Amino acid sequence: MAMASRLAASCLAVAIGLSALPASAVTFKWANDGDANSMDPYTRSETFLLTFTQNFYDPLVRRDKNLKVEAALAESWEQPNPTTWRFHLRHGVKFHDGTDFTADDVVFSYQRVIAPGSQLNGYMQAVTSVKKIDDFTVDFLTKVPDPIFLEEITGWAIMSKKWSETNHAEQAMDLTKKEENFATRHENGTGPYVLDTREPDRRTTMHAFPGWWDKMTGNADKIEFNVISNAATRVAALLSGDIDMMYTVPPQDVQRLQSSADLKVLETPELRTIFMGFDQSRPELLKSDVKGKNPFKDIRVRKAFNMAIDIKAIQSRVMRGQSHPTGLMYGPGVNGWTEASDVRYPYDVADAKKLLADAGYPEGFGVTLDCPNDRYINDEAVCQAVTAMLARIGVRVTLNAQTRLKYFAEISNPDYRTSFYMLGWTPNTYDALNTLYNQAGTRDGTRGIFNDGGYSSPKFDALLDTIAVETDHAKRDAEILEASQILKDDAAFMPLHQQVVVWASRKNIDLVEQADNGFQLRFVTVK
Repeated sequence: MAMASRLAASCLAVAIGLSALPASAVTFKWANDGDANSMDPYTRSETFLLTFTQNFYDPLVRRDKNLKVEAALAESWEQPNPTTWRFHLRHGVKFHDGTDFTADDVVFSYQRVIAPGSQLNGYMQAVTSVKKIDDFTVDFLTKVPDPIFLEEITGWAIMSKKWSETNHAEQAMDLTKKEENFATRHENGTGPYVLDTREPDRRTTMHAFPGWWDKMTGNADKIEFNVISNAATRVAALLSGDIDMMYTVPPQDVQRLQSSADLKVLETPELRTIFMGFDQSRPELLKSDVKGKNPFKDIRVRKAFNMAIDIKAIQSRVMRGQSHPTGLMYGPGVNGWTEASDVRYPYDVADAKKLLADAGYPEGFGVTLDCPNDRYINDEAVCQAVTAMLARIGVRVTLNAQTRLKYFAEISNPDYRTSFYMLGWTPNTYDALNTLYNQAGTRDGTRGIFNDGGYSSPKFDALLDTIAVETDHAKRDAEILEASQILKDDAAFMPLHQQVVVWASRKNIDLVEQADNGFQLRFVTVK
């Protein structure tokens, strides 16, 4: 189909959907500091992109308001044997263009999610194949028993085979290379909302899909999303009534918003852990004044960095108390976490200096810190604080803070062009294996895709393989703790904290704030 014809068809679908809305349609306006960057749900394993596109696309199973797994496009499922998951699909489901949802779309979506360009292939790390049994039954065959397979696929959106092929969008495009195809700016899901207009980094609008298979909990018929990068401008827009809700509230503005009689501030602990990582794979760092070797290959250097961080100062001064300092790569609410194991390296500037000197850097060295400035709460300010703290032990940090689009293109696979970086990770399974597997497993094309520093440990990898198939919960939890202790002993990363999810809205807005920072528009009610 020619591009003009495709665009005409898309506009027609939007016009039909809008005409079905009543004249009294309820509008909800909200804002964030950054955009979703793509409408293709496979292009990046990043919370905001995934939660945004979940308004257009449905998975086989999803999370309810309390983050429990429930049926979605699959009505039911069972395991005929330990390595087969059989899903019985929902009948009568329509994509936004009117085509029927069938098993062919599930098989196609599996092939698409494991293909080049997708960053979600880790969801299928245990799957060997997907077989269509009939139009409404599919089998997922796994290499080994996978005790958390349902939890692993709650964020996997099902796409239309016909639409993707017609529009030459059979594969996701690599955002790190600024590639695009039709799915980058358009959608055709089975979800609760239909995309109307898309202006990247500025504004996106959508409307409720009248043919959605499920029932809306909320009443928001028309949605307007605005990108307002400046925090003060974003707060002013909420105070003036120009928007109904802001997704990210800077800690310094919480008290001001709480004092307004027309607004409410919502806070809940987040499952995401913010940490810093080191390039441990290259023989020479890309962004450092040390030539001919890589200081981060020396465990003493990595320990020194950890011990130089005054995390209580970051908690009180930068995060305004809205963080939970951590020594682990995952936190409370994630299976495998224990309070006893969550212990940081001690803050000790003198010992950190001695470790650097013992490693051969008595005067320290220079390195660039890659950091986003619109992704995490006060991300650039946290990086500035870390920069100042490392200066106390002689490390000269050049801070490279960028928008999330540029930042992820710089540090992410396949090039991993970073030496020292900040990252945040929410395990979508709410299980520690998701973090350990993706962030610290040896990069092999599936495992460790988001291991931007290239950490590698055969002993750690062997534990990952055991944890992945262990069905005895007590043994599995013990193995998770053992794997996490390896990371700590190796000073493989520099964990910082878990954020507090802070949103703000007008008092006539009811919504559901979830610990995974997911924002489901189907739960929004405007009173």
